[in-house]
Amino acid sequence: MDQIIKLEDVSWRRDGKEILKDINWEVKPGEHWAILGLNGSGKTSLLNIVTGYNYPTAGRVKVLGTEFGKASLPDMRKKIGFVSNALGRFAQTLNRETAENIVLSGKFASFGIYQDITEAEAQRAANILKELRLEYIADQRYSVLSQGEQRRTLLGRALMSNPELLILDEPCAGLDVLAREDVLAMTEQVAEETRPLLYVTHHIEEITEAISHVLLIRDGQIIAQGPKQDVLTGENLTETYKIPINLHWEGGRPWMSVERMAKESGGRT
Repeated sequence: MDQIIKLEDVSWRRDGKEILKDINWEVKPGEHWAILGLNGSGKTSLLNIVTGYNYPTAGRVKVLGTEFGKASLPDMRKKIGFVSNALGRFAQTLNRETAENIVLSGKFASFGIYQDITEAEAQRAANILKELRLEYIADQRYSVLSQGEQRRTLLGRALMSNPELLILDEPCAGLDVLAREDVLAMTEQVAEETRPLLYVTHHIEEITEAISHVLLIRDGQIIAQGPKQDVLTGENLTETYKIPINLHWEGGRPWMSVERMAKESGGRT
């Protein structure tokens, strides 16, 4: 497969408003991408196009060999592992299930177990829980887990079907520093495997060494894209975040600070 994702001249409109405009983007095998932008910049809309839940108003889309309009999108979605804070809308169901059952449910793209589990599937779930350092909570209900444990459990669910593409949509949202770093460590471990990764965030410090490429988006348009060392500059981030940004690298990760803005007060700053 030459491309994992290919978007050509893609636009998307909703209620007469252009949400995405002239998106051209290509993800190749072996690349791990971070998608950065402010809230409302178009990150979620872009994900909805990639996963086939929104159909582009204009342009061409091809994901995992499936060209939109020429093949089954539900079949394509089965090849994608997805972790998002938005999965919280299934909390009522999740809270009743054990961590083990939630991981197992990823095999069937369901929330809950409604089919017989084979010995091989049970063993795979056990292996995933061990890899994510979650075996100690396998029989505990989701409702009693910490936020970090819950996110790692959902990551395990996404891995259960052995997806060809893994999408993490703001997986650290709402986590404290310790839980965030734990989730990021798990993300790095997963990224060491061959499957491509899309990591969506608006926190630049979450871009770990495993991320190879970055896409910056603002107001539905791409500001910059490519290898992270080329894209992550103060100038590009200033344009993306609409505020003066300074950038530095530490421990293989980028960190940013906001430049102090001059204040007008009686002619002095």
